[in-house]
Amino acid sequence: MSGAKKLVVGNWKLQGSRSANAELLQGLLAADLSASAPRADVAVCPPFVYLAEVVSALQGSAIAVGSQDVSAQGQGAFTGEVSAAMVRELGARYAIVGHSERRSYHGESDQLVADKAKAALSHGLVPIVCVGETLAERESGETEAVVGRQLQAVIDTLGADLARVVVAYEPVWAIGTGKTASPEQAQAVHAFLRARLTAAQADAARVPLLYGGSVKPDNAAELFAQSDIDGGLIGGASLKAADFAAIARAA
Repeated sequence: MSGAKKLVVGNWKLQGSRSANAELLQGLLAADLSASAPRADVAVCPPFVYLAEVVSALQGSAIAVGSQDVSAQGQGAFTGEVSAAMVRELGARYAIVGHSERRSYHGESDQLVADKAKAALSHGLVPIVCVGETLAERESGETEAVVGRQLQAVIDTLGADLARVVVAYEPVWAIGTGKTASPEQAQAVHAFLRARLTAAQADAARVPLLYGGSVKPDNAAELFAQSDIDGGLIGGASLKAADFAAIARAA
């Protein structure tokens, strides 16, 4: 058990428009998540183009903002990239790195993900490092080998800064599929990750470990009650104010 404060992060993915975002944020502000603040932090991660607007809309509220990705590069001839310094300047606090969709669709390696986490930290962002296995990898008994390898790149790259990250376990087979790892399955992987982090650095025992993969209001409380699950990285349910607020309260 980490003793870490709970954290619930909404990943909007490639969703949203100015009108839809305004409606969603209005609903989240009306839900008044400030009552949860002593026990849980809450954040939303919109597409890059809406970051400034979302930061402005949530100014003074209990909800922080993060980006869905960040470049490992600081500046230069890298067309289409967005640096950690740019994201931080807009007022974001977090940056998701290594989401399975980035690893799969964009071929991101474990080392690139670790480099992105380092870039985020160097500019005052908290990286949310995603790890997770495919269904084939789980069925062949490779879950610990896969997530262990993904995490090790971060451990090796960050060194003394390891304790400043957040880690999110997202089984690829449970993202957007409606399938969810049972609380026991999720806890087993989280306990493995906790042990790896603690072995690497004593302070890293308190790194928040989030679960992501079809988290909903009706399963959030049971998942978050597990001893090594410190919150969630929420996909589809984060696009509905009532559902996301309910999940945040469950934390």
